[in-house]
Amino acid sequence: MASIADILKSQRISFSFEFFPPKDHAASDTLFHSISELIPLKPAYVSVTYGAGGSTVDLTHGIVTRLQRETGLTVVSHLTCVGTPLGSIKGILDSYYESGIRNIMALRGDMPKGGGALSTDFKYAADLVAYIKKNYPDMGIGVAGFPEGHPETPNRLKEIDYLKAKVDAGADYICTQLFFDNRDFYDFRERCVLAGIEIPIIAGIMPVTNRKGMARMAELALGARFPAKMIKAFSRATDEGFENMGIHWATEQVMDLINNDVKGVHFFTLNKSKATISIYHSLGAADSLELSRDTKP
Repeated sequence: MASIADILKSQRISFSFEFFPPKDHAASDTLFHSISELIPLKPAYVSVTYGAGGSTVDLTHGIVTRLQRETGLTVVSHLTCVGTPLGSIKGILDSYYESGIRNIMALRGDMPKGGGALSTDFKYAADLVAYIKKNYPDMGIGVAGFPEGHPETPNRLKEIDYLKAKVDAGADYICTQLFFDNRDFYDFRERCVLAGIEIPIIAGIMPVTNRKGMARMAELALGARFPAKMIKAFSRATDEGFENMGIHWATEQVMDLINNDVKGVHFFTLNKSKATISIYHSLGAADSLELSRDTKP
């Protein structure tokens, strides 16, 4: 399996998709139907998320290995470390390695609700990155970045220091949290350069397709900023038109990112295909190769 670092070196712009592990057979059928519709878009790679404290470890592993086995796609498995002992982390990584998985998104993970002391050998994501780099040197490693700031780190200077620690520990690339104003991404990218961070930065994009989803997004992605222009646009939309407005907003974001030399765009699909396919079609592209084509003279 190709490493994400090699993929990013070989492509002008990468386009990739994220899925989450389904909780039952019906949801699994929905997921793989969506994947079958998205495969023709020729993503550079796909990723599968992972619950805090290992709550979806078996589901994630099952989806990751099935995706690789049945689709031939390059797959990135998310791995969180908070509250997970070293032995369990090693077991998970060994299992992935034996299954041919060579790409990990290394995350600290969300702290369990209610707080309290945690028994863990990994306090920060940088610790997990360093462990993977030392013990599985041919595994590719991605880490998270937060253009609008990490909700638990209001000090923006320290936030970049923490990101730099993950990079110095061996991360190959950064994939950002969702954002709705590209200026936040460009500012984040520039601050990374000033901090000496030179690895590729992938922009995370999530189309908002309904009012309930927007409210949930605001809760789950704490700190995400909803620009006034966006709120005005959505307030005018009917329930039927809300999805179209969300897809339009995300399409404008992607087009602007492409025009400003983004290294990659990672679509948070929510296990659905319609919004992502619509963005490609709106941009006049049948697949990722067409979308990444260099149009400069």
